[in-house]
Amino acid sequence: MKDYKKLIVWQKGHDNAKLIYDFTREFPKEERFGITSQIRRAVVSVPTNIAEGCGKFTQKDFARYLQTAFGSAQETEYLSFLSFELGYLKEEQYKKTNALINEVKAMLISLLKKVRA
Repeated sequence: MKDYKKLIVWQKGHDNAKLIYDFTREFPKEERFGITSQIRRAVVSVPTNIAEGCGKFTQKDFARYLQTAFGSAQETEYLSFLSFELGYLKEEQYKKTNALINEVKAMLISLLKKVRA
């Protein structure tokens, strides 16, 4: 078992979750059960799956949770792009969260390779 809070990838995923929560407060009220809910669930799933994977006893199990976190990062990336295109995210907000998402994805890929080796 690992301390997930020490993983930089978890820290960055957690930071991105806080950003998305902050940014989505300004989304239209009619999106509360649409994009707002979906993007929040996706972004929270990234650090959540990393944390849950750290509680598993085998590298194989850990890798499976990292893979799920990566899928959620992909989902977050698309939903932030859609939110930007719909005018819900300002360009600066989109660039900030997109850069962080891509950093998390690269770190997850690297960690997955290490865990699977």
